[in-house]
Amino acid sequence: MVIAYGVANLLQSVAATRTKLHTSCNPKLLVRLASQRIYLYGLGFQVVGFLLAFVARRDLPLFLVQSAASAGLGVTALCGVLILRWKLPRAEVGLLALLFGGLFALVISAKPAQAHGIGSGGLAMLLVWLAAIAVVGVFAARLHGVPGAVALGLLAGMAFSAAAIAGRPLASSHSISEFVSSPLLYVLIGASLLGQLLIGLAMQRGSTTAAVASMDAAAAVPAAAIGLLFLGDQIHSGREWLAGLGFFITLIAVIGLTRYAEPQHHHETAETKPRALTAGPRALKARALAARHLAADAARTVGARPMPAGPPPRSGTGPR
Repeated sequence: MVIAYGVANLLQSVAATRTKLHTSCNPKLLVRLASQRIYLYGLGFQVVGFLLAFVARRDLPLFLVQSAASAGLGVTALCGVLILRWKLPRAEVGLLALLFGGLFALVISAKPAQAHGIGSGGLAMLLVWLAAIAVVGVFAARLHGVPGAVALGLLAGMAFSAAAIAGRPLASSHSISEFVSSPLLYVLIGASLLGQLLIGLAMQRGSTTAAVASMDAAAAVPAAAIGLLFLGDQIHSGREWLAGLGFFITLIAVIGLTRYAEPQHHHETAETKPRALTAGPRALKARALAARHLAADAARTVGARPMPAGPPPRSGTGPR
């Protein structure tokens, strides 16, 4: 799951930077992204990660599954350095190591247990939550650079958090008919599509680590809290402090990655550049030579022009 999510983030990031920059929360972005083969490969890895996470949510608490998904950011960064020649600050490398340390603490403190249902009231709250995310996303899409990547990544994480909350009880379905007829399935699909659109917009802003780190932070915190309070998530007796410490370390590492993140790529804008700056060396040399010829012709013309007839100019300070 960790590797699948990490590779998916990398491939989708590359596809997002090759797509026309969107400044509005327009679903057409998903259509344009889907026209690129590299994005479809990334989507395939994400589907694999999602399915593995969905199966894990059947018995494992959300604070562990969501934190494990966030560890995919480390795989993304490693692949970016090895394949795309990204340059990561030392602070970012240290935070990635801290991220995996916090995840290890969560693994040994989580206790498997089946989820409780959320009822119609919980379903209504999830729908309101997704509607609010979509509205805020319309305004967040106007932001650029790392602030835009962080804001849109946070919204994407909230959408994926809603998908995780819906998926925890849905994974405990006893039959295919129960699974297909559950409204939680369609909430999960809607939340995943919204999150996919928002993270695509976030990755267009230049910093993949900022976008993915903010997404992971927002996906982990609400899901962990709701899982422990309402869905029956459990921790081994006597290890509550370890779970709290692990979750705190993971969250700090993820948030810290948004602080130290540097743009790994810059999106190509549609601004028209002056021809003199975009011309090749031969074209520049030809233009310079033509300019010199024009200047020489102008000088010869001025030198050959006859002087007007009339008296010679006077010297002195009298009127001219």
